[in-house]
Amino acid sequence: MQRIQKVLIANRGEIACRIARTCRRLGLKVATVHSSADRDARHVREIGESVELGGAAPSDSYLRIDALVAAARRVGADSVHPGFGFVSENPDFVRALDAAGLIFIGPTAETMERLGGKAQAKREAARLGVPVIAGSEGGMSDSAAVLRMVTGMPLPLLLKAVAGGGGRGMAVIETLDGIEARVESAMREAEKAFGNGELIVESYLPQVRHVEVQIAGDGQGQAIHLFERECTLQRRHQKVIEEAPSAGLPPLLRGRLLTDAVKLAGGVNYRGLGTVEFVVTNDRHFFLEVNPRLQVEHPVTEEVTGLDLVELQLRIADTGQLPLTQAEVRCQGHAFEARLCAEDAEAGFLPTTGRLQRVDFSRAAVRIESGVESGDEITPFYDSMIAKLVSHGANREAARRALAAGLRDSTVIGLTTNLQFLHELLHWPQTIDGSFHTRLIDEAFATSSTTRQVPEVPAEHVAAAALHWFALQRVATPALGCWSQLQGFTGWRLGTGASVPALLPGVVLKSGSVEWPVRFGALLPDGGVDLQIGERTERASLAELPALTSGHRLLHFGGRTLELALAGDAAGIELTSPLGRSVFECTPYLGGAIGADEVGGLLLAPMMGKVVAINAAAGEAVTAGQTVIVLESMKMELHVSAPFDGAVADVRCAVGDMVERHQVLAEVAAAA
Repeated sequence: MQRIQKVLIANRGEIACRIARTCRRLGLKVATVHSSADRDARHVREIGESVELGGAAPSDSYLRIDALVAAARRVGADSVHPGFGFVSENPDFVRALDAAGLIFIGPTAETMERLGGKAQAKREAARLGVPVIAGSEGGMSDSAAVLRMVTGMPLPLLLKAVAGGGGRGMAVIETLDGIEARVESAMREAEKAFGNGELIVESYLPQVRHVEVQIAGDGQGQAIHLFERECTLQRRHQKVIEEAPSAGLPPLLRGRLLTDAVKLAGGVNYRGLGTVEFVVTNDRHFFLEVNPRLQVEHPVTEEVTGLDLVELQLRIADTGQLPLTQAEVRCQGHAFEARLCAEDAEAGFLPTTGRLQRVDFSRAAVRIESGVESGDEITPFYDSMIAKLVSHGANREAARRALAAGLRDSTVIGLTTNLQFLHELLHWPQTIDGSFHTRLIDEAFATSSTTRQVPEVPAEHVAAAALHWFALQRVATPALGCWSQLQGFTGWRLGTGASVPALLPGVVLKSGSVEWPVRFGALLPDGGVDLQIGERTERASLAELPALTSGHRLLHFGGRTLELALAGDAAGIELTSPLGRSVFECTPYLGGAIGADEVGGLLLAPMMGKVVAINAAAGEAVTAGQTVIVLESMKMELHVSAPFDGAVADVRCAVGDMVERHQVLAEVAAAA
């Protein structure tokens, strides 16, 4: 590097960490920026030098051109890498850096204006002879003109916001019913979301594939391609899983795509890295748009070409030349990338927010690009992506299997994510044979939920959740005294004899609409517990693993050993294992918080409530299952019952008392 010595990364999250990694490998200094919400974010911690830009909202921080330029000057940077999103496609930002004497690691402002907007990019493509979708030549701001175009073209049609991106600002028109209102609504939404109400009208191609070509140019008319990526697996026009090269693209069609992408890049004197996106239907391709920046899915191109695309960006920005020729670019093997996001697939992929209790990719034998760690928070201000998992294999099937294994061996606890959905998607027949189209996921989720299989909860997960809940009860109950928790379930009990599950369940675990009453036997000297889950009885134990794998447990259940990551409290438990992810609601059974004689007959309050009846006095004989104490809580009566035949040894409450959850109410002594 000659001119570039220190880079300010004007971004956050995984892309900031990823850019910093390449900069440091090349011997460059690096700094970054953050919002008030990101003061303790991973990219700030990892990069080590950061300037606060302003408030949590992007408009108050990451989108502030003045603050970004000031930050670059403050840290002594000579160049700025925008990453993706935020200001990465803003020509005003590029001009501000130019005026400040700073190097922008990306295209020129002129190129952004020619290609950054969908309407202008379409005109440039048509000018150079690249096939475009039939429709309006550019954006239209007059609703009457949009209506004339819509009514004069065969349906279905697509309305696209000129300034839209990431799949946003699109509406499919399949009928002319209420078309005036729909056009006006689309224009209002575009104005509100993007500050520009202009619309493009195009023919809608319902079952297409989305294929994009990575290009690089020197800004003087020389351009090359780095092969193509398949980005067809999308939900709501947003990419979910990408791969390189494209799945089963005919050689002649691939050649035309690559040629047209290079033609477009050279024709506009493109500088730096960019992506030309196409839709493909049958053996035809049509220009879609240009992204004049680094793409989220760039790692799959790196995996098959062996190139570092950030390094390529830096070298072009530093020298104004391409550091390699087209003949030097090779495509070897196949790569997949999955976007792991904090979102609920079953709720229409709605984003989820909150703290990540545990994030662990240590067992996933794939490339990980992440901007979060255990304890970090996913806020509502930014993208919901947690990590990208990237696999490479000698062929497509090997790469697909490797990514599926990487997802299976990943742990994210604390928020609902799309981890399980990604794993399932990789096993869909259309994914395996490459027969997908861009509407595949949306159409699958538009069908009734009864037509899609709900993964069965493994018995091992139920057992692990029950044992964890059981351990929490023992820790939370001071009256248990010597019943301590150490290295899983170790301890002792008075008396001997066979261990059998209690007559009544200790807890009811619920996942979705399915419930499992769980009965506990006595705690055994070897740490085991006999569990009865429904009609099945098995001996089980759950042990904490060494500090190196803190937070993981080792379950022994029914002759099988399984490692799990587990977190939660007495009300809810979440766990992951090679068998998948499960979340349970925990409800103490009315017979008591712990339903076996392993606690010496202590009757505990299953939840906070008021004592409304005491049905047996001290010294009075009781039989197993007989109600001893009645509580009232949340307009319900809770019956606390004797766990075995015997006599009431002690009553530690009175009618009218308010008692806490797990408080000892009475004690029953076993019959002699």
